[in-house]
Amino acid sequence: MKRSEPGAGGASGARRRVRALWLVAAVAYALDLGSKVAVVARLEGRAPVPVLGSWLELRVQRNPGAAFGMGGASTIVFTLIALAVAVVIVRVSRRLTSTPWAVALGLLLGGAVGNLTDRLFRSPGGMRGAVVDFVAVRDFSVMNLADWAITCGGVLIVVLSFGGHEPGDARPPRERAGRRRAAHLSR
Repeated sequence: MKRSEPGAGGASGARRRVRALWLVAAVAYALDLGSKVAVVARLEGRAPVPVLGSWLELRVQRNPGAAFGMGGASTIVFTLIALAVAVVIVRVSRRLTSTPWAVALGLLLGGAVGNLTDRLFRSPGGMRGAVVDFVAVRDFSVMNLADWAITCGGVLIVVLSFGGHEPGDARPPRERAGRRRAAHLSR
């Protein structure tokens, strides 16, 4: 790839994108872990703390299941899924040519590792730990910062995918489509 082509940047560009992924993942993980430690120490066992009236409050809840408390008996499955997600993201990170994809995957990785930490180290432990949730949105769900990171990363991936951006190709979607058509016509 020539330096003048979109997505060029060679090895140094690839290293920057991988560093961006790891930085976003580390920040998401640190915020999640720090918030859970603080919330458990200061709010667990206490009445909910209103942030925006009854629309948003801090309410500590232990969740052995997935989103919305579903699958409480399948905690080990969620642990294995989080491990698989982390492994896939680490493998894909080597081929990243897009900074927005690095950010999206960094959010997913940080969130997955945040909840995985709870699964491994919180009671009852052994891949069956309950995740600490504490951000209660009225009539919706009680989540944690890892869940928010996963949600934001997922939304960004959907937007990038519908926009035609692939994690391993930083060229604009129209340019990729034009080259595909030209390659097909030259056969």
